[in-house]
Amino acid sequence: MEKIKQPLTLNALIESAGIFGKLEASHDEPTLYGVTDGKAVGTYVEMKFKQYLLDKYVLEVNSAAKGIDLPGLNVDIKVTSIRQPQSSCPFTSARQKIYGLGYSLLVFVYDKYDDPVARTARMQMQHVVYIDASLTADYQTTRGIAELLERDANEEDLAAFLSDRFLPVDDIGRKQLAEEIMLRPPIIGCLTISNALQWRLQYHRAISVAGTVDGVVRIR
Repeated sequence: MEKIKQPLTLNALIESAGIFGKLEASHDEPTLYGVTDGKAVGTYVEMKFKQYLLDKYVLEVNSAAKGIDLPGLNVDIKVTSIRQPQSSCPFTSARQKIYGLGYSLLVFVYDKYDDPVARTARMQMQHVVYIDASLTADYQTTRGIAELLERDANEEDLAAFLSDRFLPVDDIGRKQLAEEIMLRPPIIGCLTISNALQWRLQYHRAISVAGTVDGVVRIR
């Protein structure tokens, strides 16, 4: 009798990510031998993990082109090399740098080894980290805002700070953000987010604080 699949929960996702990372560390993959394109490696890991979840749970998945990977849990999957743990994500608005991306991240950080004799590759998952949506803002921007507010900054001070940070927003948008910050100070994030046509997310800080900050879970 076929076992009835249960809906995927956040706890099950986190547990599954840890198991998957361990399994990948013992799997030899010939299709990745000699591959240096990080996007190709990331697509392989992401698709394989999604299939791993689909085999065990009931869940809704999206392709990368259609939005976040696991919309039912509001989680996007990111796969990046340990040599430069970063990835891109769509730019929605400048607010994301202050109030977060609007969704959580599950980040796989790998180191790939090629075996020239067997002509296979092996993926060592050096880190697997879950970052809650509430902590996906830019660290330096939110830290700077917190320090300004501690010194009784007003809206003009905040708007000037946002301008100095080259936040991609016009004067009206900066004023509106400053007013919102005064009413609703942001939580200090754990990402480094670089301005670009797409946000460039860097994960060094998230990796370093994982397991010591509520909302940043060290899975592996």
